[in-house]
Formats: sequence, C-alpha cells, structure tokens
Amino acid sequence: MSKDYTLLKTEANAKRGEFRTVHGTIQTPVFMNVGTAAAIKGAVSSMDLKEIGTQVELSNTYHLHVRPGDKIVKEMGGLHKFMNWDRPILTDSGGFQVFSLASLRKIKEEGVYFNSHIDGRKIFMGPEESMQIQSNLASTIAMAFDECPSSTADRTYVQNSVERTTRWLVRCKKEMDRLNGLEDTINKNQMLFGINQGAVYEDIRKEHAKIISDMDLDGYAIGGLAVGESHAEMYRIIEETVPYLPKDKPTYLMGVGTPENILEAVERGVDFFDCVYPTRNGRHAHLYTNKGKINLKNKRFETDSEPIEPGCNCPACKNYSRGYIRHLLKANEMLGMRLCVLHNLYFYNTMMTEIRDAIDAGNFANYKKQKIDGMKEEG
Repeated sequence: MSKDYTLLKTEANAKRGEFRTVHGTIQTPVFMNVGTAAAIKGAVSSMDLKEIGTQVELSNTYHLHVRPGDKIVKEMGGLHKFMNWDRPILTDSGGFQVFSLASLRKIKEEGVYFNSHIDGRKIFMGPEESMQIQSNLASTIAMAFDECPSSTADRTYVQNSVERTTRWLVRCKKEMDRLNGLEDTINKNQMLFGINQGAVYEDIRKEHAKIISDMDLDGYAIGGLAVGESHAEMYRIIEETVPYLPKDKPTYLMGVGTPENILEAVERGVDFFDCVYPTRNGRHAHLYTNKGKINLKNKRFETDSEPIEPGCNCPACKNYSRGYIRHLLKANEMLGMRLCVLHNLYFYNTMMTEIRDAIDAGNFANYKKQKIDGMKEEG
C-alpha cells in the first residue's frame, strides 16, 4: 500500500485519489499545466497559475539542461525558487526528446548522444545524467529516463527498446536513491515515476507493466501514446495496460490530450495528465468551450460583446469580450494570446475539478457523456 497515494473513491475503473508530496497534496485526476522551459508559453506567470487553479506545473529536463543549464537552476535554489512556484512540479526526463529529435540522436546502452537543437553542441544523457539533472532542478516528481519508440516501429525493435528502458529504470532508481541521500541535494524527497512502453503491442505493454510494478516506484506512467496511432488504438492500449499497473499508485498518461481523450482515459483508470494542446491552441486563437472549440479569429466575433464562454470565471471571460480579444490577436498584441491561454488552461483545470466531483458523487459516467455531447464542434 502506498503511503503517499490514497484512493478515495472509484466508479468502475475511474479513480479519485490524493497524492501527498513534499510540495503539497495533489487531488487526482489532475491535469498538469505544461511550462517546458519553466514558463507557460503565452506570458502566463506562476501567480496566474494559482488564480486559474493549477495544482501541478510540468517542466522539461532536456530543455532546462540546454538552457539556462540545470547547475544554474540549482545555484538559484532549484526550480521552485527559480520560477516562484511553491506547488508540485513534475519534470519530464528528456526521454521524449530521444524520439522527437530523432534525426539528431544515437541511442546506445549507456544512454543517448544528442546534438543540441539550439547550438548543435554534443550532449550525452543516460539514466544517471537524467536523474542528476532532475535532482539539480529539485522537482517534486522526476520521470525515469526511457526511449519512446515510434508507434510504427517493428515488434523486434520495440521489444529490444523496452528491455533497455527497463535496465535504464533500474539505474535511475539506484541513482535517485544515491542523490536523495547527498547533503547538498535541494529536494531529498524527490519522487520517481517509471514509464511503461511498448508501442501498440499490448502483450509487450502488459509484460513491461508487470516488471516495473514490482520495482515499487512512487508512480507509473504510460508513455509512447498520442504519437501517431489512432484514438481507438490508444484507448485499447490504455485499457489493456492499466490493470497491470498498481491501483494504489498514480497512473500518468503522458502527453494526452484533448478533453475527450482525458475523459476516456479517466474512465479507464488514469489519474495524471499533461498536454501542450490548451496552451498551443490558445496561442493560435483556438479556444475550448463546453459547446466545442471556437476560432476567435473568425470574422463573426468582430463585434461580439460576449465573453469567450458566458458563465466562465477565468480572467479573460470575467473582464473582456470576444470582440476585444479578437482585435488583440489580429493586431498581434501579446495580451490577446495571454488571455486565450489563460482561458484554455482554466477550462482544463475546471474540467478536472468537475471530473473529481463527478467521481465523488458516483456520477462520472453521466458527466462524461454530457460533457462530450456538449462539446460539439462550434467552428
């Protein structure tokens, strides 16, 4: 039984929990707001994040290692002090960059040789280096270093990749235990989540889930989805994999997704999420509402005095009209982008509160149906 995670309620496979960390208790299911380089893209501050109900901020190990450098962040007192955020932070291990920067890398047993996407300099990152960087950043939760194989990779490649990811996980755990015991480590209570891989091969996924579950980590992620496979395939893999991960630990679906993706995954037992969609879409004027997505650059909003979504309590909707925000976007004023990102993140964070309330009330199945039916594309 996990001392950090309490399963408060279930409805079928949906989980409602609490995850205790050194930086505060996380109510799950939770959506982590993505601030890759220790900032949410769109001029959103850590004070804004509190106002819109953010529980967890997510930053990226690789990007912070490249710039400004994890040793500089450590010198500044760690990520929490650096960005003035006193709630939990999860750091992605850099493993996904192995996949997304495929043309620039070479994978070996000891780790991965990169060329920096910024200045081309050579970088080596293995399990120990990833843990050291994340320890310097002093995040609440560190992710294990893994390889994310392509969803179209052949079975033999995926099998070999997953076996190496398991060996890397053993090294990550050993190194994190060592780092947490050092005198100059900022966060000596840093947690470690392992990552399940296996592309779209459910038998490889299940076997890997069983192996890593035995390692008694603080939480478990499902990686390597939403990278090209269909939604139906993604849901099938989640459904097949989750039962083999510990129910009394957090289950994190990495990089997913749309509001509908999240609702479907909660129904299948997932309780941690992150995705760049709300911020990226917001910066391009694509806004989430309970009646579907709208594109605020459409001419029909030019003289619209309504808020983005009537009844929404986000900073944008409480203070400004669609017409004004559209004007800001068309004039390339940064405020327009900022207001749109704030609205989208508020929408996601509020949806997670609604999900938790629905599971608490034993009403999640009805809530999910109504939410998805309501979000018909508005255009």
